[in-house]
Amino acid sequence: MALLMEHQFRQLSTDRQVETRPFLDAVSYLPLFFDCLGSTIFAPIKVDLIGNIAKIKAVYDTNPGRYKTLQQLLEAEKEMYGSEWPRVGATLALMWLKRSLKFIQIFLQSLVNGEKDQSNPNLLRVNLTKGYDTALKRYHGWLVQQLFKAALYAAPYKSDFLKALSKGRDVKEEECLEKIRKFLVNFSANIDAVYDIYSRMNADLDYKV
Repeated sequence: MALLMEHQFRQLSTDRQVETRPFLDAVSYLPLFFDCLGSTIFAPIKVDLIGNIAKIKAVYDTNPGRYKTLQQLLEAEKEMYGSEWPRVGATLALMWLKRSLKFIQIFLQSLVNGEKDQSNPNLLRVNLTKGYDTALKRYHGWLVQQLFKAALYAAPYKSDFLKALSKGRDVKEEECLEKIRKFLVNFSANIDAVYDIYSRMNADLDYKV
């Protein structure tokens, strides 16, 4: 569980603004999360995650003062790009990034909620499917959806996944799940706040890849 707990997301301020630099610092460690799933089939999600983080960071670094929060970044790009927005820049990258983060959020929440395949409770299939169906499936065409189905059968057992999250240390399952619960508090608040920004600004796009 060290992978998650060592790189916690910040608690949001009362105005629920997401500061760009701390957000980018925290998400930069999440590509390693997909290594814990142990399947190269999850590699495309990991690659997208890395690429989108890099695009947002590149824009942020051009003017950290102007882009102090994610909302300020989106507002600036809306003004900058006009009719092309939100199909461009960091706005588009963050749109896809938030969906990958939502996948992680729903998957982990399902895990700590105890949702499982009753016939084989050590499988992650139920949890991964819920995360994928909620966050990503509607944006993926038939081929990508089939790749995800294949990934389900290559996913590690829950016990191996939790051990990988703990950097190879043998830990009790309930201890791991309790640490995930703690991680999810600020993580979920940040992701939900980003979704709220896109909803308020009508910045989401509904096309398939």
